[in-house]
Amino acid sequence: MSTANWPPTARQLRYLRQLANRAGQTFTTPRTREHASQQIERLLAVTNTGFTFAELADELHHGDVNLPTDLASAVQAWEVTGHGSTATWSQRA
Repeated sequence: MSTANWPPTARQLRYLRQLANRAGQTFTTPRTREHASQQIERLLAVTNTGFTFAELADELHHGDVNLPTDLASAVQAWEVTGHGSTATWSQRA
């Protein structure tokens, strides 16, 4: 069996999940180690371009960021119930 056809390692898959989460993207589960390496390179290119929205959301969730006061119009977590297409305002006027 050629090494190009070997399945991806558990380490590659863990790293892919970590990078995808950091970049706020998804990936196709690789069938080979080579494909896993290509996906890792693609996600590294995305995450190395600067601060990602996924990182910002994570830091906001953990309270690591002090937001400026001019973000008063931003939607707060307590104002919305549900997720995605089922999200609605929790406070009705």
